[in-house]
Amino acid sequence: MSKIIKKSLAEEITDKLREQIISGKYKVNDKLPTEPELMAEFGVGRSSVREATKSLVQSGILRSQQGAGTFVERTETNPEPIEARLKRARAQDIDEVRQLLEMKIAEKSAINRSQKDIILMKGHLENRKKHADAGRLKECIEADIQFHVAIAEASKNEILSDLYKATAVHLKQWFTDIYQDTSSFIETQHLHERLLRNIQDCDSKQAWNTATEIRLY
Repeated sequence: MSKIIKKSLAEEITDKLREQIISGKYKVNDKLPTEPELMAEFGVGRSSVREATKSLVQSGILRSQQGAGTFVERTETNPEPIEARLKRARAQDIDEVRQLLEMKIAEKSAINRSQKDIILMKGHLENRKKHADAGRLKECIEADIQFHVAIAEASKNEILSDLYKATAVHLKQWFTDIYQDTSSFIETQHLHERLLRNIQDCDSKQAWNTATEIRLY
């Protein structure tokens, strides 16, 4: 049996405000009624109204302007999640985004990386070489992706890191389809090792250049 989830007053107000926005009662840039007016309309206390509007502000549906009030930011409440968009994207398009991200995360990683990050990168790069030399394609692809994910995390920019991981996860099967063996990974191993040295040396310019070279290989 499925559980019946009871909503809080704030959640109910959130849903009602969202429905009003979707129905067109409030349009983009319209100002919402004041807190006392909303309290009277829904028959709830101030805390429930505040929690509801805060939730809608955080989701990007409303915007709060200090001293002016709360306004409708957008009426589309269910934009396509990035994961869903990536699932229906062409693998080539995702790969292009991934390659562009790699240049920036390499640059940022050279500035912000820690020694712990370097150790993690080295481990993945060693695995990449080991599996490439042994001809283990699946394991080599995984190690290659994890090496670049480690660089993304070392950038200390969570948005860049999340974007990179979101794109990279969708490329595993495509890599398996386009690479018949590990020869390409063997050929580019020296570039990846140079990239690691650039990051280790805190040379952000060279890290960018090396990542660019890898992208164009």
